[in-house]
Amino acid sequence: MNSEEFWALVESARAGIDDRPDDGGEAIAEALTERLVATSPTDILDFEERFDRLQDALYRWDVWAAAYLISGGCSDDSFMDFRAGVIALGRDWYERVLASPDSLADHPAVRQAAVDGADEAIFAELVNYAAGDAYQRLTGGDDDAFDEALRAREGAVADADSGDVDMGEDFDFDNDDEMRRRLPRLADLFLDHVID
Repeated sequence: MNSEEFWALVESARAGIDDRPDDGGEAIAEALTERLVATSPTDILDFEERFDRLQDALYRWDVWAAAYLISGGCSDDSFMDFRAGVIALGRDWYERVLASPDSLADHPAVRQAAVDGADEAIFAELVNYAAGDAYQRLTGGDDDAFDEALRAREGAVADADSGDVDMGEDFDFDNDDEMRRRLPRLADLFLDHVID
């Protein structure tokens, strides 16, 4: 599955689905799972590998700071859910966030979350499991079959990754001045709001 096919599948799944911050990505995850089931086990594994690479590219301090502002805090696990949510927004938003996380200040769900004091905009935990669920449905395998198939593929390909991740410059997410300097538009939306 190449990049175009990956994004076409995501966009197809997004069609007709609203950005509902309170569903944990349930609607988009189910739509992705249904579309992946209609492919092949190899395509599902390809999708997951590309999904992981796209998530890894978002593993940066500035993106994490955006998630922190939007949700009023953000753990490691929540940051994974946020990155899945960014991918689920589609290629255009993914590329915008990759270029400038502060661009999320333009996203309607983020703007609405600032008004409502909601803290789940963009976070889509269930999207992380769409490929695994699709693989299990398609192959009838047990819960471990997907992970075993991924490990087998990884073992067949030399890993070019050094393991070192460049997250950019670390900074204090609790320093309002620093957040305003680095993410001025998101800070304007969220720093003056108290999110429970």
